[in-house]
Amino acid sequence: MFKKIFLLIVLLFGFLSPVASFGEEAVQGAAIQQAPAAVEAQAPLAAEAPGPKLEETVTVNKVALDTVWVLVAAFLVFWMNAGFALVESGLCRAKNTVNILAKNFVVFAIASIAFYIIGWGLMFGDGNPFFGTEGLFMLHGADNSPATGDAYKGVYSSMNWTGVPLYAKFFFQLVFAGTAATIVSGAVAERIKFLSFIVFSFIIVGFIYPVIGHWIWGGGWLAKLGMFDFAGSSVVHSVGGWAALAGIIVLGPRLGKYRKDGKINPIPGHNMSMATLGALILWLGWFGFNPGSTMAADANAIARVALTTNMAAAAATLTATITAWLLIGKPDLSMILNGTLAGLVAVTAPCAFISVESSLIIGLVAGVLVVVAVLFFDKIKLDDPVGALSVHLVNGVFGTLALGLFAEDRFMPGTTGNGLFFGGSKLFASQLAGVVGVGVFTFVVSIIAWYVIKAVIGLRVSQEEEMIGLDIGEHGAEAYHIEPGETYPVIRTEERLKPL
Repeated sequence: MFKKIFLLIVLLFGFLSPVASFGEEAVQGAAIQQAPAAVEAQAPLAAEAPGPKLEETVTVNKVALDTVWVLVAAFLVFWMNAGFALVESGLCRAKNTVNILAKNFVVFAIASIAFYIIGWGLMFGDGNPFFGTEGLFMLHGADNSPATGDAYKGVYSSMNWTGVPLYAKFFFQLVFAGTAATIVSGAVAERIKFLSFIVFSFIIVGFIYPVIGHWIWGGGWLAKLGMFDFAGSSVVHSVGGWAALAGIIVLGPRLGKYRKDGKINPIPGHNMSMATLGALILWLGWFGFNPGSTMAADANAIARVALTTNMAAAAATLTATITAWLLIGKPDLSMILNGTLAGLVAVTAPCAFISVESSLIIGLVAGVLVVVAVLFFDKIKLDDPVGALSVHLVNGVFGTLALGLFAEDRFMPGTTGNGLFFGGSKLFASQLAGVVGVGVFTFVVSIIAWYVIKAVIGLRVSQEEEMIGLDIGEHGAEAYHIEPGETYPVIRTEERLKPL
């Protein structure tokens, strides 16, 4: 009996000891908060010693948290490659599916090599107002990241505002560079040679995109002029759009797209389920694209940017649906999907500088623009199989200008200032100058590159190969196996596009 009582007392004491200790620490903590001066007077060494260690621990933890956030956001943007692959292949014909999937798969490998070898240095290396000249090749420049501001020492000073390691900075920017090249893929689909696309992808990621990026994000002349582009409406999307426009002009339309009598022959996509899934993946990826551009785990900024991004996409989806219904007669699914993407592109530049209400207005306009643009490009016989020009070029330009209209200085004081609709006068002019500068440089260099590729290795597949399908001609494989003697099913639909 006494043994049991003794054991009970021991157990009870063991339980109460930590509780008592916790209570004593809590009282001491309260006393420290109430009378810090008295505590410091009693034990000055104990008060001072933990300071540097605590500060160092906080800094290390912040860098770690910021790095994890930046890399997770980069992984989301990388996954957008799957979205582009599904959207583009779904909106094109079955006989070209392997070719489109192959382009979308290989493009990130090309982007990785091109951006590592030369693109990063041209874009973020210290240099002149037009391109970087230091730390030019393969991340070999001096850099002491994650030190920031005045503590930074290195040759990539335009990126010294973000406190993450150099490799995290590089990887995040790499996935953006890959996106610009992917935009071109859909616009030139169903008639371009695979090798020609590979060569151009290296050119755009290695040279064209980094030069524009240096102008705006690398401290170049447009940045000094006061132009802003938070996540890439211009740097990524309009660059991809202008390059795609040049490619479409040099390539010409697909066989049978435009009739001799001037009418348009619709070429429907073969798998709208793929296209829809792809658009949803892109919508998800944009939550890495825009909020990730904070490049820090800033809770308030991430949350607000995510919301402005989403609301613009939602508004654009609805107005694209309504506009297509009114102009075409039916709520065309491809228009609905492109409406969502248009809203996302348009809000990409201003997302951190605008209110949620402004993001809704931007989305409402983008949804209308994308449908009207698709019809317009078809009318002037610019054959864009997936609507890349309408989504990325038109709304990339609109989004850049929208920043100049809707920005409010209260969101990031001391950066953009107010846009035109909120009493500012200079920002819109800077944004307009950026649109013109980016457009002229990208289009001119791209069209030269396309013509050089055409002269050296050829650009377009033969008519026979285009009719049979690029899957067989370029890759010797089929996405959907067809037995000998069978053919792909012919999809007959009424004309969906009424003359404007």
